[in-house]
Amino acid sequence: MTNQDLFFLLALQRVEGVGDIVAKKLLQHLGTAEAVFKAKPQQLAAIDGIGATLIKNLKDPTVFSKAQAELDYLLKNQINVSFFQDKNYPESLKQCVDGPLLLFSTGEQDWNNKKMISIVGTRQITAYGTEFCKQFISDLAPLNPVIISGFAYGVDIVAHQAAMDHGLQTIGVLAHGMQHIYPKNHKKHMVKMEQNGGFISEFWSTTPPDKENFVRRNRIVAGMAQATIVIESAERGGSLITAQMANDYNRDVFAVPGRSTDKYSLGCNNLIKTQKAAMLTSAADLIYNLNWDIQTNPKAIQKQLFVALEPDEQKIYDYLLQSGKEMLDNIAIDCQLPTFKLSSLLLNMELKGVIRPLPGKLFEAI
Repeated sequence: MTNQDLFFLLALQRVEGVGDIVAKKLLQHLGTAEAVFKAKPQQLAAIDGIGATLIKNLKDPTVFSKAQAELDYLLKNQINVSFFQDKNYPESLKQCVDGPLLLFSTGEQDWNNKKMISIVGTRQITAYGTEFCKQFISDLAPLNPVIISGFAYGVDIVAHQAAMDHGLQTIGVLAHGMQHIYPKNHKKHMVKMEQNGGFISEFWSTTPPDKENFVRRNRIVAGMAQATIVIESAERGGSLITAQMANDYNRDVFAVPGRSTDKYSLGCNNLIKTQKAAMLTSAADLIYNLNWDIQTNPKAIQKQLFVALEPDEQKIYDYLLQSGKEMLDNIAIDCQLPTFKLSSLLLNMELKGVIRPLPGKLFEAI
């Protein structure tokens, strides 16, 4: 994409009545943003949904001065720009009809990594939620996933920090332009974030963090990930909106269950109860449901000559050595272990290289 192409795309964004869906429709019919502005009224009117008011707005000359000012800022501050038809645009977002026309970013993002998950939740995260989030990301770290969140208080920043602690790429999706940072207290995390992924936004540089922008931002959080995980949420909240958007995009949604009396577990429990999310009790649940392959991952922990096993792990290993291939449910019954605990133990044992999963929920000792 040349600077001239970007100039006309920015101008198109500033035309009143042109959103992401309309802009894509115009580009589909006319090829380029420059061609849209040069098209005759008869050509525009022949496009379904393009009426007289929009055709008139496309002749507004002020959009070009606004586009030039934004282009100057982007070039001066070395902001990366991805057009939705470019290779350096998240592939999963291309599948969303309302995905942003342009994405602005800082840092370095690896869009070739297919293991992308979004972690969302309340800004008033509890000790339970914090511990679960940290352990969850720690257990996933050998698979090298990309952790996406909204850089807000609570679950968001805990997820970002946990990802960075384990050397994982993490991306903050902003609800404002690159001239701002919200919340301001998180400015201290920006440098490290940009060294381990960075930030993306669909908003022009001067756009402030207005309330309506956060809901709009959530569709990017949901759309660019393979799965969305809700750690904690009250009965109502932005994370539930993100979960709904992920469902609408036909993405996987997971929720961490909690006690029925806990305020910030109500939203998660309701998602599970209404079958809008699968229950998530450990990293093993996610790995199994998304069919992630531990054995072929280059960052997977290699099998060691002597492996230290916990007592329950040793019990499982001895059982599998004796019985051979066995189903998860049978292991749980014969080893007298609850399924949720067994799933976590099996994952740890996979990472230690002492067992391997087989089709049909079967496991065997190595």
